Amino acid sequence: MEEVRLILAIVTGVVLLLTLIIKVKLNAFLSLLIAAIWVGILGGLSTTEIIDSISTGMGDTLAFVATIVGLGAIFGAFLEHSGGAQALAMFLLKKGGEQRARLALLITGFIVAIPVFFDVGLIILLPIVSALSKKSGKHILHFALPLITGLAVTHSFIPPTPGPVAVAEILQVDLGYAIMIGALIGLPIVLLCGLYLSRLITPEMKAEAQEVTLTFDYDASLVKTIFFVLGFPLLLILSGSLFQTLSVENLIESAEWIEILSFLGHPFIALIIAALLALYFLGTKRGLSKAELFNVANKSLAPAGSIILITGAGGVLKNTMINTGIGDMIGNAMANSNFSVILLAYLVAALVRIMQGSATVAMLTAAGIVAAVLADMQLSMLDRTFVMMAIAAGSVIASHVNDSGFWLVNRYLNQSVPETMKAWTIQSTFISVTSFVLIFVLYQLF
Repeated sequence: MEEVRLILAIVTGVVLLLTLIIKVKLNAFLSLLIAAIWVGILGGLSTTEIIDSISTGMGDTLAFVATIVGLGAIFGAFLEHSGGAQALAMFLLKKGGEQRARLALLITGFIVAIPVFFDVGLIILLPIVSALSKKSGKHILHFALPLITGLAVTHSFIPPTPGPVAVAEILQVDLGYAIMIGALIGLPIVLLCGLYLSRLITPEMKAEAQEVTLTFDYDASLVKTIFFVLGFPLLLILSGSLFQTLSVENLIESAEWIEILSFLGHPFIALIIAALLALYFLGTKRGLSKAELFNVANKSLAPAGSIILITGAGGVLKNTMINTGIGDMIGNAMANSNFSVILLAYLVAALVRIMQGSATVAMLTAAGIVAAVLADMQLSMLDRTFVMMAIAAGSVIASHVNDSGFWLVNRYLNQSVPETMKAWTIQSTFISVTSFVLIFVLYQLF
């Protein structure tokens, strides 16, 4: 009877979450909280335990995520405001020439999406895509799909973008590991899907090429600054994770310099440094007044606030799942059936994504369920990172009419709904399936 009650709790909880988001059109933050409370009630928690699950789950998750997402938003806002994304694109286009324009746009999207939200990256780089399409006479998707693929892969797989940061915190994955494994998986997938598989779904362009002036002029100093401001904090995080791991495993002796490097490499400190570098090099040094610096930083926190609250609600769902014993039940069932936790992570994320559209909600729902399963499993940090990547892969699948990203692509590329489904829905599925295959193979090998 206990197992039946817990199964009923998780199934009806997910159904309630999807109903609130899809049918009632309720905000994801409220929907996740209501679903978590429902799971707690059916799971047998007392009212005191439910309240404790909410406060603890929200507090534990946001203690880390709120700082990272807030600092990342400020960092990304200055990259956008400075014109750094366009300068980076022009730099890569000039280096590779127009014959390698698709590769240049793909790399630009992959890099820019580290600090900049997916929709912002698409909007600020779309004029370059449109100009290339008109000048070459090729269909706009010929250039747009590589760019969007680069943006989508980084947005889903590589911190410090909000989704991966949230999942990493819920699953207790070190951000250094997440960045390394995310890049290891993301790079081959973005090349395969963005350069090759995208050709299969790009229509032939019938219009003739137009006379379009497209200069590849860019501010060389700005490009160098972008690489520095992006690369330095990532290097700090990676080195901090490396030295911390070596110290914990007793592979190197503890020393003051190791402690300092680990401190500087903590995501909090690294991103504070990144935000300050962005404020100075992309703000003050480029002529922004103190008032303008304040306004840019302040405006960047508005969209971050929504993501932070949704992430906290995902932490509440995770905590409720653990406290009810649902995680133990699923874990025992998996152990007896030899069902892979990687496959569970992918399937849950993919199912929620297809049904309600939001990649963030899909990632948080899957992370909450899987974290409850992992609570009593002895998995290495590398294994946990692969589980995180499987969730990311599932959250990308089949972008369609219930996904805001679908309508963003549809509107800005001036495509019909069927055209967008033939292009971006299929392309997002390519990304999801190929990345999961790679993740599963790497998980089995390592």
